[in-house]
Amino acid sequence: MTSPDSPADGTAVQPAVAIVGGGPAGLMAAEVLSAHGIQVDLYDSMPSVGRKFLLAGRGGLNLTHAEALSRFVTRFAEREAQLAPLIHAFTPDDLRAWAQGLGIDTFVGTSQRVFPTDMKAAPLLRAWLHRLREAGVRFHMRHRWLGWDEAGALRFHTPNGEMTLPRPRATVLALGGGSWSRLGSDGAWWPWLQAQGVDVAPLQPANCGFDVASTGPDRTGWSGFLRQKFAGQPIKPVALQFTDQHGHTHRQQGEFVLTDTGVEGSLIYAFSAAIRDQIAVQGQATVYLDLLPSHTPEQVLAETSRPKGPRSLSTHLKSRLGIQGLKMALLHEVLSPAQLAEPAQLAQALKSLPITLKAPRPLDEAISTAGGVRFEGMNAHLMLKQLPGVFCAGEMLDWEAPTGGYLLTASMATGRQAAQGVLAYLSA
Repeated sequence: MTSPDSPADGTAVQPAVAIVGGGPAGLMAAEVLSAHGIQVDLYDSMPSVGRKFLLAGRGGLNLTHAEALSRFVTRFAEREAQLAPLIHAFTPDDLRAWAQGLGIDTFVGTSQRVFPTDMKAAPLLRAWLHRLREAGVRFHMRHRWLGWDEAGALRFHTPNGEMTLPRPRATVLALGGGSWSRLGSDGAWWPWLQAQGVDVAPLQPANCGFDVASTGPDRTGWSGFLRQKFAGQPIKPVALQFTDQHGHTHRQQGEFVLTDTGVEGSLIYAFSAAIRDQIAVQGQATVYLDLLPSHTPEQVLAETSRPKGPRSLSTHLKSRLGIQGLKMALLHEVLSPAQLAEPAQLAQALKSLPITLKAPRPLDEAISTAGGVRFEGMNAHLMLKQLPGVFCAGEMLDWEAPTGGYLLTASMATGRQAAQGVLAYLSA
């Protein structure tokens, strides 16, 4: 026996609807279905639901974003056409109202990101789970999905062995992507769906860091000095410019962090999809750092051309332009002594320092995942064309977005859409 409501032969009682995955998408699907009187059984491989949701909230739970909806939907790039209708049906304002219904007030930060007033994820999750249990949702923890058997029953590995669940009237898969596997999203479902003929794209890291290719003629990666002295430190303020493989140049100001192997952080994540795609095609990608985004090129050249007298270059740049610490170390990392000594080349580097990146960090380190179940393999209600009665939602779908509340909003919107698809399927 493998579940409190399972008979001794290891075959569970057939539920009306089974949801596999206890992240925001799965929980939202459970909420919509249970509100319509549908018996829902939710299965998750972890000891408790919402593990990734809780970890994402440690630094302040970014629920959504307050920018204009017309701008919000463009953040999903080539999947805007598929996701825009779902987000129009569950907007950022709707998400804030939903949180308010759980007793969680929200506020808009200076970056237009929306947070709970206490910045925490746990109170919201507790209130949400209480409401779901009150609605009759049954939770089955430590149930790791193993795909289907030959009869179409769902297979689970549980603490008591393998369990089979007779084919539910409908199934919602909300298994997450392939990042942060220790929290339950390991992408193990990918080959099982592919074996069923489902149209799936390979999983790739999104909102990820990158390894640097080289910063000198005889060196691969950062120098030992830079790693030992500055790894883990932020670079700010800085602007990053990048020309993607389609010839479009993008520029944004912000900050990022120097790592042992390269770079990561919010400014890098904003460009990560384009950088990743260019590396896939060309083998590397070069970004350009403006270390003095508040200065014009003319101002910088005027200061680098100013005689420094007996002072060292470091002292001169610190006093005239505020360049010191990590920024100064980066200049020494990339430029030769001759280039540092030439005012025009130094000024050019201060406004456009090239950093070549060779590979994204591993999938498991990424904040989110690209790839997954393609929308082309589903109907408008997110039901798999190859598997009638099976719906997919959340990050396991083939879409990506930058950080800033877009990921969570879209995950919940897709969970809601899948649940509404289940309701239509059951009524039919």
